[in-house]
Amino acid sequence: MRSLIRRKAPDGPERPDPAPSRLRYRMQRLMLTPTFRFFLRAGVPLVLAVGVGAGYLADEGRRDALNQSIADVRTQIQTRPEFMVNVMAVDGASAGVDEDIREILPLDLPMSSFDLDLALILQTVRELSAVKDAAVRIRTGGVLQIEVVERVPVVLWRTPGGLELVDESGVIVRPAASRADHPDLPVIAGAGATEHVAQALRLIRAAGPLQPRLRGLVRIGERRWDVVLDRDQRILLPEEQPVQALERVIALDHVQEMLDRDLAAVDMRLTGRPTLRMQASAVEQWWRVQKASLGE
Repeated sequence: MRSLIRRKAPDGPERPDPAPSRLRYRMQRLMLTPTFRFFLRAGVPLVLAVGVGAGYLADEGRRDALNQSIADVRTQIQTRPEFMVNVMAVDGASAGVDEDIREILPLDLPMSSFDLDLALILQTVRELSAVKDAAVRIRTGGVLQIEVVERVPVVLWRTPGGLELVDESGVIVRPAASRADHPDLPVIAGAGATEHVAQALRLIRAAGPLQPRLRGLVRIGERRWDVVLDRDQRILLPEEQPVQALERVIALDHVQEMLDRDLAAVDMRLTGRPTLRMQASAVEQWWRVQKASLGE
């Protein structure tokens, strides 16, 4: 092993030791480190670039000019004809719903598609009570396409404030001007009736032979239904299994023509003991017959 200490030659002048100094040795070792070499190749240029950029942007006037240039370039790109929306089309909506959509979306067309918030537009359209679902997209040719699935009214709900059109899920679609405008829809009434529209529809279907006399259903105490017929007759149904109770009344009527008589109500709230309530005129007539039979 070669000594690192200078030695004087026996004959002649002193020669320098060829071994590197300690600092030079450490620098050579550091240059062999991959991390340090990567820093020299990438880190030093990055630090210089950041420093130069920070120095350039330290001036407020240069910053404003740069921001204005970026905004101008962005505006030029966004306002190109292929990115402009010129018209809005609404498909699947009736005239009234179409008008409501255009009223709640006051878009100042033409405008750039980059300025349209499609998610917000979709949410706004879906918030309409008459809209069951919707889809929004930008179609080629600069058209904002809104596809609407409307709620279909299945019953009329009579309230103290008037008539409301209600769909099968119990959502109020819109007000109804009059009963005559919707002769094909059954009528329900009472507090909480819209929460049980599906059950009301089952009762209406089960009414079958009573359909010509059916005037509607009334929710009583938010617990049960009354079936309202013409001639001021009612069928009082129980809370549980009302459809089966109504079918039983229809069967009794078919056998004994019960509902053709002068009855005010058929009470089925106690399923095992149906009760018939006579009209006031029938009761009075019955008492007259009884008194006549007793010679009074």
